Amino acid sequence: MPVKRKTSTSKPKTLSKANSAPRKTAPRKTMPRKTVGAKPSLKTVVLDSLDDMKALEVKFLDVRGLTDIADFMVIASGTSDRHVRSIAQRLVEKAKEAGFRPHGVEGQADGDWVLIDLNEMIVHVMLPRVREFYGLEKLWDLTVTKRAARA
Repeated sequence: MPVKRKTSTSKPKTLSKANSAPRKTAPRKTMPRKTVGAKPSLKTVVLDSLDDMKALEVKFLDVRGLTDIADFMVIASGTSDRHVRSIAQRLVEKAKEAGFRPHGVEGQADGDWVLIDLNEMIVHVMLPRVREFYGLEKLWDLTVTKRAARA
């Protein structure tokens, strides 16, 4: 059975330009603006990077009263030499992105212990057996009062 269509017999109305409704335009697509706030602190960049790469047993030490080479020291572990190298490499990339230029990176070839010098902070990424052998926490975790009492 054929379908009947209604046909319109009236002419479409045309409006003059004066009487026409205002033309709606599509909203403009804008790019999200970059926030112009303060850049993240070096501590935040380092700890976030280590957390993103699943570093183990991250320890943040304040060594300002103990040495002049750095204000802070971070010690972290990786599960294998490949993991240690990738943690260190990602940390260097994130630090550069945030505007912190590493002064030097040592031990990247071996992967047992990678040291990253970020001027005011030194980051050690080590295998657990190397970390246990050298015991950096015991060496640097002494507070100023304990160190003065020992002398």
